[in-house]
Amino acid sequence: GKGTFSSRIVEQYGYRHISAGDLIRAERKRPGSTVGELIEARLKEGKLVPSELTVGLLETEMRRQCWNGGKYLVDDFPRSIDNADAWNRLLRDKVNFKFTLLIECSQECMERRLLKRAETSGRSDDNIETIRKRFATHMEESVPLLEQLERTSVVRRVDSEPGIDAVWHEVEAIFGEKPKS
Repeated sequence: GKGTFSSRIVEQYGYRHISAGDLIRAERKRPGSTVGELIEARLKEGKLVPSELTVGLLETEMRRQCWNGGKYLVDDFPRSIDNADAWNRLLRDKVNFKFTLLIECSQECMERRLLKRAETSGRSDDNIETIRKRFATHMEESVPLLEQLERTSVVRRVDSEPGIDAVWHEVEAIFGEKPKS
């Protein structure tokens, strides 16, 4: 449900949405990309793309959209301690980080939603084998990151299992702002 949550946050609160996953997939397909094959191989394995590459793509996109004064919702990042370390090395002094929004659901719910998305997405990584590899990567790499983030920064959690409409009020409370008019 990250994309749906992100769309609503952008619409109601005026954030600019940047999806690390979308940037990575676009770079993979970009003619002349020197890292496209590496990205494709990592995605098929259900593994994360090198952190410095992802942070570089994020910074480039933030600069393209409106570097100064922009409010960004960075979707799908960080996913590992290495991702967070790369962000801190390369961007900590350039951006004002507020919090991490963690949208949670069970593995079964995630599989069901991603297989439904696969019906129309055309994504090579929307298949049960890769989805399960991605979940294993999440458990190995993202869970330790979340534990670290909870000790060192602000993490806000939303259980998305009941569906976005049932929990949207929680997101509104987290953002603690009145929606833009």
